[in-house]
This record gives sequence, C-alpha cells and structure tokens, in this order.
Amino acid sequence: MFQGLIYAVISAACFGSMAILVKLGYAAGMDGAVMMQMRFSVAAILLLVYLLIKDSRLLRISMPELVKCALLGLVVYWTQTTCFVNALATIPASTTALVLYGHPVAVTLLASMFLSMRINRTVVLSLVLVMAGCCLVFYDAFLREVDATGLAYALGSMATFSVYLVLVQVLLKGLKPLTATFYVLAFAAVSFTLSGDIRAWGTTNLEQVGISLALGIFPGLVAITFLFAAIEKVGSAYACIFSSVEPVVTLLAAAAFLGESVVWLQIWGAALIILGIVVPNLRFGHRPATN
Repeated sequence: MFQGLIYAVISAACFGSMAILVKLGYAAGMDGAVMMQMRFSVAAILLLVYLLIKDSRLLRISMPELVKCALLGLVVYWTQTTCFVNALATIPASTTALVLYGHPVAVTLLASMFLSMRINRTVVLSLVLVMAGCCLVFYDAFLREVDATGLAYALGSMATFSVYLVLVQVLLKGLKPLTATFYVLAFAAVSFTLSGDIRAWGTTNLEQVGISLALGIFPGLVAITFLFAAIEKVGSAYACIFSSVEPVVTLLAAAAFLGESVVWLQIWGAALIILGIVVPNLRFGHRPATN
C-alpha cells in the first residue's frame, strides 16, 4: 500500500503542474491541441530512448495488448485531455481543477460496481476529507462566473478520466507499467498530431520549446508512468484517492509561477486532502500480520 501511495503522490505532483504549464503555453501563443501534441510526442520519444538503452524487450507487446493501448491513447486519453485543455481556455484553472477532482468519488463508485471493490467507512471518510479539502483549496471557483461551455468541458474531462482510470486497471492488467506507458503515450501522440498541427514542430520559439519539454517530462512521461505503477499496486480507486495531493501542488505552483495568492481556507483545504490520503494508510498499517 505504501509503495502505491508514493507512486500516486509522485504522479499527482507531476500532473499538478499541467494546469500551470497549459496556462503558460496559452500566454506564449500556443494552441491547446499543439501543446498536447508536443506533450505526448516528447514523452513518447524520451521513453523510447530510455527503453532502447535499458531493455528493448520492454517494447515487446502482443496484438491484443496493443489494441487496448490504442483504445486508451487514441480515443479515451484524447477525449479527456481535449476536454481539459478546452476548459482551461475558457474558465479559471481553479474551477477546472475543482470539477475534475470529482473523479475520486466517480472512480470509487465505478470500482464498486465493476471491480468488486468494497466501499467501507474508511474509504467514505477518506473521500469526504479529500472532497472537502478540494472545495477549500479551490474556494475561489465558487466566487466566479463560470462559462457554460467551459464547465461542460470540465465535466466531460472528469467523466472521461474516471472511466479511463478504471479501464487502465482492467485492460492493462499484467502489462508492465513502462511498456503500457510507452504505447499509450505513442498512440496519444498520434491522435494529437492528427488533431493539432504537424507544422508546429518547425515554428515553435525557444519559450514554446521549453514549455513543450516541461509538458512532455512532468505531466507526460513521469506522471503517466507512476500513475500506471500506482494502479498496478493498489487499484484505480485508491490510486485516485492518493493522487488527490495534485490540487495542493497546483495551488503551490500557481502561487509560485502565476503570482496567485494563497489564503488560510486553502491551507486548511490542503491539510484535509493530506489527511484524507493518510486515513486509508493508517488502516492498512494497523492490519494484523498474517502467516
């Protein structure tokens, strides 16, 4: 359980940088589809080089597994990320993140219905703490007028991401995390290149290159690799709960790089999120040893 927690927190910390990097990309004149084209392409290329150096056998994959990765990369991931980026173009990052972070509840319900996960009092308490914390962290989302189209995109992103996390647990079971990550990234890169602009590779300036590299490394390669590893260790529902540290990272990054202020309500929200992550681990940590 603890190893899964660490993997999920690392993944969430990297995913937490995405909203900030996308906002910086928009400010630098980049298009949302192009940013995702760069993100997934850079991540796939970097991981390919790593696998060729470390162990090329990790690139071996059966045809059924390849089809499953294609489904996740070409369809599910493209839909979720497109909704997320389009939401950021029309509504504040805090509002988008608040809506997206309904996914721990959605994933837990889906896991209980389709993966036979038992929802006990510990899980419910953890979810309540996490959701209350998210509401406090993004308290300002309630104070702003929200564009209906942007809100629809945010809801679409949350729903698709919830389904995606459950599908990862079901479809990629038994496939090594690095292998799964590479092929999902590669197919996502293809889908966003087709919907983006292949000419963008030759027209980006130095600032846009830096943002593209950051998107590819942090919310791309590192985040997705550790997310798959976390799901392999603890399942999609617990990986979601543990990943709820992401809003805390987004909050701190927004303060550091976008000059957004942090108020006490948000600090208390961050504390509740962390407590919600700790609760399931306390339960597992006090399980009696079995022989």
